[in-house]
Amino acid sequence: NLNCRYCDSPLALRVSQVTTPLDEILQKVDALHNNRSLHKSVSITGGEPLLQVDFLKGLIPELKKKGLLTYLETNGVLPNHLEEIIPLIDIVSLDYKLVSATGLSDYSKETGKSIEVSSIAKKSGYLQDYFIKAVFTKETKAKEIDEMSAIISGIDEDAELFLQPVTPHGEVKHRPDAEKIMSLQAVAKRKLKNVRVIPQIHKLLGLA
Repeated sequence: NLNCRYCDSPLALRVSQVTTPLDEILQKVDALHNNRSLHKSVSITGGEPLLQVDFLKGLIPELKKKGLLTYLETNGVLPNHLEEIIPLIDIVSLDYKLVSATGLSDYSKETGKSIEVSSIAKKSGYLQDYFIKAVFTKETKAKEIDEMSAIISGIDEDAELFLQPVTPHGEVKHRPDAEKIMSLQAVAKRKLKNVRVIPQIHKLLGLA
């Protein structure tokens, strides 16, 4: 439902006419889950998995029967869908879409609601953990990071924020330099206790 400038999953931007039955997905999970010391969770990602919220309501309980944790990656702009599904989820990775990075509209209101839903779920004890991830670019200004951090801290001052330097792709040709990365982390830490910088590991491993 979004098309960020740095999107590396163009196939997810169009609706597929091919569907996979639940039983077939569970068979694939069983094939991978043949060594419990290696696999303890299932990452539910996309595209945007919350667009398939009704399907997830059937899938996730079956995963839990297998003793697997569920890790949801979401773009953060569908808080009502997140609220529907969050009692079933163990860990949430929640994007904060910065306008300077995405080239899209400002989704801070929707994202704030998603952060609130996640924070309440964690404090209530049925969500193990959640964290917020923000991709930024050379063009991202300190003011935008400061505004984001203020919104997050106003909802949950203990929330973890991961700042992620963009990996050049599509319209984005250059990554931020080290000085830019560290300066923006310092800005975020004025209002948040837990701010880390992490690259896109799957890119470094050559998996995408």
